[in-house]
Amino acid sequence: MENLLVYSQKFKSLPEMFGIEDKFSIIAGPCSIESYKQMKIVAQALVKNNVRFIRGGAYKPRTSPYTFQGLGIDGLKILNDIRNEYHLISVTEVMDPRDIGILEKYADIMQIGSRNMQNFSLLREVGQSKHPVLLKRGMMSTVEEFLLAAEYIVSNGNKNVILCERGIRTFENSTRFTLDFACIAMIKQETSLPIIADLSHSLGRTDIVDLMAKAVKSMGTDGIMVEAHPFPEEALSDKNQQLNINQLEKLIGALS
Repeated sequence: MENLLVYSQKFKSLPEMFGIEDKFSIIAGPCSIESYKQMKIVAQALVKNNVRFIRGGAYKPRTSPYTFQGLGIDGLKILNDIRNEYHLISVTEVMDPRDIGILEKYADIMQIGSRNMQNFSLLREVGQSKHPVLLKRGMMSTVEEFLLAAEYIVSNGNKNVILCERGIRTFENSTRFTLDFACIAMIKQETSLPIIADLSHSLGRTDIVDLMAKAVKSMGTDGIMVEAHPFPEEALSDKNQQLNINQLEKLIGALS
């Protein structure tokens, strides 16, 4: 493993990729892009609190084919309008290699979701892009498998990789998944890859996000990702884990 590029190469931090000065990055936005108005409310809150990164899903990998699958290209166009209007850096998920060109046009960071961490064809294709890639750890994957997935991207030429610990499946059921702090510590110690923590998918609840965010920041993690929605109770997906705007602003204040 020591001969892999993920161990031997020097990688840029998330702020360095975009020429900004943030030391701890917050990426926030709704699970799914539902409307321009929804994204505008979130964007205004982020700008007000000096947060530079906005997220939102246009293509949604859902367990059931009968649940909301995202707005697709229309969602990407909304995200593009919002990032341009509010000068934000956008993150959205890519699920199909055929969509990479579209995402390069409409978003700043391509996210590889947990379910696609070992979609090797997709990893190779984003590896041939120059666009930054946010790679989420698979919910049943080891740290070694996580780093080997990153190796697929890096070995194909793309060194703009951000890792994301998003929780793994264990027998514990008080949270949606179990956030693996040891994964973050090992990656910080053994590589120069930037790594953030997804608090919304790992916890599946909003009441302990602030405490977990402080803990994550204290270990030198590069940032967090959280889901936020103007009206979480009306969200078309993952309503229980999305912060409302007041909760989002409280979280940002607690980390400043």
